[in-house]
Amino acid sequence: MATKEKVLGSWKTWKWRNHLDQPAGQEGPTEGFGRVIPLHAVVFGMAVECQEIRRHHRVCFNEIGGLQMNDTITWYSPVSSELCNGDAAEPYTTERMRRVPGGYSPLTDHFQAMTIDFNSPQDLEELTNRKPCRLCLPVVKEGVLDAIVAWFVLQLDDETSLSTGPDEETCWEQAVYPVQGALGQIVKYGDTLVVDVSCKNSYLVFHSIAVLRHENKTTIEMNTLSDQPSSHLACETELCNALANLQTTSDSGMTLHCMLESSEIARLNNTQYNDCFKSALNSVLSSLTPVDSGTCFSQRVDDMNCENTDLHNSSDPTFDTLYLLDVSEGFSILPLIAAKLAPIKVFSSLEKAQQQATLSILAESNNISKDLLEFWHNYLDDDSTLLQRPQSGKLWSVIILDAIETCGLIRQGLVEKAVLARCLLRPEGRLLPQCITIYGILIESDTLQQESAVQGKEPTLGFNIAPFINQFKVPIHVFLHLSTLPHVQLSEPVELLKLNLLDLVTDDLCSEIRVQVHSSGSLTAVPFWYEIHLDMDISLSTWSESSHWRQAAFVLDNPIQVNRGDELLLKVRYHKSNISITVNHV
Repeated sequence: MATKEKVLGSWKTWKWRNHLDQPAGQEGPTEGFGRVIPLHAVVFGMAVECQEIRRHHRVCFNEIGGLQMNDTITWYSPVSSELCNGDAAEPYTTERMRRVPGGYSPLTDHFQAMTIDFNSPQDLEELTNRKPCRLCLPVVKEGVLDAIVAWFVLQLDDETSLSTGPDEETCWEQAVYPVQGALGQIVKYGDTLVVDVSCKNSYLVFHSIAVLRHENKTTIEMNTLSDQPSSHLACETELCNALANLQTTSDSGMTLHCMLESSEIARLNNTQYNDCFKSALNSVLSSLTPVDSGTCFSQRVDDMNCENTDLHNSSDPTFDTLYLLDVSEGFSILPLIAAKLAPIKVFSSLEKAQQQATLSILAESNNISKDLLEFWHNYLDDDSTLLQRPQSGKLWSVIILDAIETCGLIRQGLVEKAVLARCLLRPEGRLLPQCITIYGILIESDTLQQESAVQGKEPTLGFNIAPFINQFKVPIHVFLHLSTLPHVQLSEPVELLKLNLLDLVTDDLCSEIRVQVHSSGSLTAVPFWYEIHLDMDISLSTWSESSHWRQAAFVLDNPIQVNRGDELLLKVRYHKSNISITVNHV
């Protein structure tokens, strides 16, 4: 049964049982009137190992792109179990666990975390003031503790219920409480997880996770979902003593806490992304650095680090400073990767003071002179000629653009930024990336079709709401995990369009592609992704296991029946950073 039909069908069953749809004026049973529906909700949860969740909420590597990640920096995502300040933060994120790339492994059995009685005013009033409930959860499988996953079972009446659980084919996602901070450890069969559950500011919160080791119950390792110790801890003597010792451990004050968006953490963990940029930057900087100037690489580094060296106004004709500007969206370590490779003055586009401080600490711990790193936004109110249209000797040597959004779309204004960047480059300067190739594939996917628009009257129990609701649908479906999306592939991948950022002057491009159908079916959508060419030899795909990008798809208004051997004509248009596709039989 379709997801929406199953949900609405359950509500219809409840209505029939409670006589809410009886004819007007007809007397009938009053049982069920005056009740809040659902009657109550039961919150269930389980601890899981999930690499996809881990790489979005914890920095997983000690070395990234040739840089050592400083141990004094604590990375964390905005998801926090601490008291939420208005709408600024939530203690959880959401995922459709059935479709998480790489899947997940339960480390505990399903457990009941809380019951909420919607028909008890007293219960609802006391909910947010209720003391945390302590749960002791036996570990049933060895693995890395990455998150607590939670869902609800909504009881409509004594016989009808709806579940939002990960095992259900449901329209709901599950709540995910990622474990952050220093824990990230392997738990073993026989260990016990101690978890506090409470309701803060109307948010369900899991916090104060402690691990009681099977080998020695007095050995306790503890961490919270937000990397902050809880004040509500054990009643058991051993647990109380152990956690008391942990909480009295003094903070040296040397730790820097840096909050990054989950997409920024995933980019740090994308080893292919950072290694490819390292290789491309090494190639670019090697070609830009003169080998016959009489000044060796090491000598130039020493000169640039010298206190008396004026990098902006050097009169030494043999001293040709290279300048790199990174305008990546969000936190980026690419400037430091470049500065580690060659004596180059790097400018980061980071605006947040906390992130600027973090990048500076990373530079220092990797022996990169503080004089080589600057922050571009700090000069926006300055009269510095370097950041306005520079003189010929002060043009940028390398400019790094962020071409693709995490959701799978091309960033707005990419072509305009590329045109401007080319004007600010030295004659021999380089733009990264150089080219973007868009690839697509023909698929049949009932799931994608149902999630993109209301399909007829049947899913909504005969109500004809599709004509109205579908007026607000968009043709592009974003944030797709194409590797886990239920679908049937109808063709081989094809090149849809190419954006050459080195000479492109317009953001209005068209192409026509003939595509051979290799499997019969109903053509529902054309998913697309990108090959990002950093140079002629090095490229990145936004559809790979390690990618921090997701994919997007152009969903057809009306599916097209196709047979094996058919040839289709795809007309692709790129206009104002948006992609549109029309499909017709040849």
